[in-house]
Amino acid sequence: MPGFVPRHISVFPSPQELGSSLAQLVAQRAAESGGRFSLGLSGGSLVRILSQELPAAAALSGPAAPARWVLAFCDERLVPVEDPESTYGAYKTHLLSKISIPENQVVIINPSLPVEEAASDYAEKLKEAFQGENMPVFDLLILGIGPDGHTCSLFPDHPLLQEKEKIVASISDSPKPPPERITLTLPVLNAARTVVFVATGESKAAILKRILEGDEENPLPAALVQPHTGKLHWFLDESAAKELTVPFEKHSIL
Repeated sequence: MPGFVPRHISVFPSPQELGSSLAQLVAQRAAESGGRFSLGLSGGSLVRILSQELPAAAALSGPAAPARWVLAFCDERLVPVEDPESTYGAYKTHLLSKISIPENQVVIINPSLPVEEAASDYAEKLKEAFQGENMPVFDLLILGIGPDGHTCSLFPDHPLLQEKEKIVASISDSPKPPPERITLTLPVLNAARTVVFVATGESKAAILKRILEGDEENPLPAALVQPHTGKLHWFLDESAAKELTVPFEKHSIL
């Protein structure tokens, strides 16, 4: 149930301040890793936030620092890279053109495969990228959240929430289009060293109150992300946090 893992809730005046602090956190975690740094990204509005702020923050560690990064995606739509719905395609256009992560260290799906095969193929690529580990342990995962409480492509009341064995699962009946997707599973999310949820805008306020203050018998997917030994952060803007009554750290304009 929610609340078992210590969490740190940070509230920022706007998405701009949030983005700057998020980029600084990524750069800090990368520096602390002392070498190889594994980062899992989600799509949606995070593409814009990270593309604006991360290149400058990463550059402070020196231009060669991202050469040691391993980048993967927390979920992906089964569409061609050129499709506007492709998470990798969006990051390729807006972020990876500004930050020098070697192409062979960016783990992507093969969208030409059937969805179940694409999930198995992505799982094998992850195991290879994580040097044979059966359970990839990411240094940092950045997750979004939907107005229904979904995260990655893990949706409320979906059977994938019960998945215990696979590290990557396929979904062909996503309630949000496009229907065919691949997603990291809860065991991978909960194995990470640091997880950061990012939510902005008033449309997220009601669901955030349920996740962060509720004690529901059937928790929403985002509430099931409880890293076993890692840290859990929530980065929110004031609009998203407007209904919260739990303690949080309020950041002023930079």
